[in-house]
Amino acid sequence: MTSEISGTGRTIGRVGIWSGALHASRVDDAGRGAIAEAVSELEELGYDTVWIGGSPTPEDAAAVVAATRSITVATGILSIWNHTAEEVAAAIAAIEPGARARFVLGLGVSHGPMVPQYAKPYSAMVSYLDALDAADPSVGSGHRVLAALGPKMLKLAAGRSLGAHPYLVTTEHTAEAREALGPDAVLAPELTVVLDTDLDRARTTARAMLGMYLQLPNYTDNLLRLGFAAGDFEGGGSVRLLDALFALGDAERVRSRTQEYLDAGADHVALQVLTAEEGGGGLPRAEWRQLAEAFGDGL
Repeated sequence: MTSEISGTGRTIGRVGIWSGALHASRVDDAGRGAIAEAVSELEELGYDTVWIGGSPTPEDAAAVVAATRSITVATGILSIWNHTAEEVAAAIAAIEPGARARFVLGLGVSHGPMVPQYAKPYSAMVSYLDALDAADPSVGSGHRVLAALGPKMLKLAAGRSLGAHPYLVTTEHTAEAREALGPDAVLAPELTVVLDTDLDRARTTARAMLGMYLQLPNYTDNLLRLGFAAGDFEGGGSVRLLDALFALGDAERVRSRTQEYLDAGADHVALQVLTAEEGGGGLPRAEWRQLAEAFGDGL
C-alpha cells in the first residue's frame, strides 16, 4: 500500500525509515559507501521514504538522493539556523532535476539550548519560508515540511508547506495535529523503535536516548500539554512516558504501534531504530530488514 502527497504525485508510503547516521559530510569514503549501500537497500526492501535525521546538511541530502533511484528522500530536520535559505535553495537546485522531484526539505527551528542565536522561532521560520519562496529557483510549499509541535507551528505547516513532521510525539498528539492541520496536509510523525522483547532492557536503551531530549523545553513543554507531569521526566523517563513515545518489543509490536499512529491521523510514520549495541546509532540494516518483512505490503 502506498500514500501520495496530495497534488504532487510523490509517493511517501505508510512507513519510512528515519536515521541520524546518514550524514555523508561527517564520514570518510568508506562511511559514504556504507551510507550509499544502506539507502539503496532500503529502496530495494520497499520503503518509499528515507528521512535523514539529526540536523543534516544539504550535502547529506544530495548524497542520499544520488545513491537512490526512486525513494523519496526527506530531511528530518534541517535546522534553519545552520544554513541560510539561499544556501539551501542553491544546493537543491544543484540536484539533478529528475531526482530533485523526490526530495522533500524538512525544516525546523531546533532548540534554544542548542542554538546561541535562537530567538523568535516562529517569526524566524516565517522569514525563512519567505526567502525560500523568493529564491531562484524557489523551494516552494510543495517541496517542504515543517517540524511542528504546537498549534501555531502546525497551522504554519498547513499553510506554507506540505505538512508536518513531528518528532517524539504520542498518538494523542498525532490526533490533535491532524485536527490542527486539516484533512489535506501531510502528517508524518517519527516513532522510535527498540526491537527487544526484554522490556526492561528495551526501556534502558530508550532512556539512554530520551534523556537528552528531556533537557529541551520544546519537547517537555509539548509533553506537559499532553498531560504528562514533571515526574515523568525523571531518570530518563517514566514507564508511562516510554510506553507512550516508543515502540518497544518485537516487530509485530512495532507494526501494532505504527498502526495506532496511522489510526490517529498520520499519513506516514517514520521509524527510527535504536540498538543498544551501537549506542542507538549506526546503520541497523538487519533491523530494517526485519521490519520490512513484518510490514510486508503495509509499507
